[in-house]
Amino acid sequence: MPMPKGHKSSHGYATVATDGGLGYREIAEKMSSEGDDMNHSTARNVFLRAMKKIARDACQSVGASFDDSHLVKIASDPRFQLGLMDIITDESDSISI
Repeated sequence: MPMPKGHKSSHGYATVATDGGLGYREIAEKMSSEGDDMNHSTARNVFLRAMKKIARDACQSVGASFDDSHLVKIASDPRFQLGLMDIITDESDSISI
């Protein structure tokens, strides 16, 4: 379920371009340069679909009830996205090869 143009969630704009990350346009450009034809709205949709799957699993793991519209709100919430980024960053920093 795409957000309307210019949508701002109640907790700010949801984006992946924080703390050195790439924005949807940059992701699309990188994917296209590597041979996968993609535009920024497709990059956004793919990203949010992945966030929605993670949100669904998180809700199930704590026994929370949810519906599709609830998962979309969670997935597009910048606090949720930043929280996941913190978890991934902390885990990757602690992995030694």
